[in-house]
Amino acid sequence: MRYLGLDLGSKTLGMALSDPNGIIASSYKIIRHDEDYEKLVDEVDEVIKQENVEKIVLGLPKNMNNTIGFKGELSYQFKKMLESKINKEVILVDERLTTKEANNLLIKNDTSRKKRKKVVDSIAATIILQSYLDIEKNRKGD
Repeated sequence: MRYLGLDLGSKTLGMALSDPNGIIASSYKIIRHDEDYEKLVDEVDEVIKQENVEKIVLGLPKNMNNTIGFKGELSYQFKKMLESKINKEVILVDERLTTKEANNLLIKNDTSRKKRKKVVDSIAATIILQSYLDIEKNRKGD
């Protein structure tokens, strides 16, 4: 089963794709948007069709005290838009600190600040997706 991981940022949508067996997440691409979420949903739909994606994993930004703020509400709205357009399950996954983790990983690998800015959302989407895949694997007892 192929999964698509999404990290919805204020200006970009980071995307990660699993292998066909749903075991390993890899960075896929970044889509820039101007808060035109209808157009963004259409672009995600194209990727889903092109890559034969069966499930979508969307990061849910929570506050450190586990409450949902504005960005979290935006993720809920984006989830509804995706589900109504693509008719596939969208799973929300807590994404607290994934962008920080992605930045730390890129810094550790000597990625320049300019380049980090371009890829951080895609790396964050990869972390979100891989954490979900690992949880699923453990839940199934593989």
